[in-house]
Amino acid sequence: MVEVKTIEKPDERRDFPGGHIEALHLTGLDFAVGTFEPGWRWRESVRPIVGTDLCEVHHSGVVVRGRMRLRTADGAEAEVGPGDVYVVAPGHDAWVVGDEQVVVYDVAGQMALTYAKSSEAGA
Repeated sequence: MVEVKTIEKPDERRDFPGGHIEALHLTGLDFAVGTFEPGWRWRESVRPIVGTDLCEVHHSGVVVRGRMRLRTADGAEAEVGPGDVYVVAPGHDAWVVGDEQVVVYDVAGQMALTYAKSSEAGA
């Protein structure tokens, strides 16, 4: 089997204040491209949609452009930027740092499937 899709033609797009997710669904892989504008913060943009205090999505991916700050429920913080590969467990907040748009490629699957959907659909 060979299955190929391009990020230029995603299967779905979910918009939220200050950003959007484009998802591609392949056999064995759900891939997301997340785009976040300067000033975006998860708790202000996505929390009202999903109804949880923190992001409950597991993320694994790479930052393509821009810088983002992450803070977990236990207070651990990290900043990621272009070329950084990351894993972030559920239970975190995130926000854009600086004036550049942030673009991430997320391969964990949960972002492509549930991110920024109402609480009935997941976080």
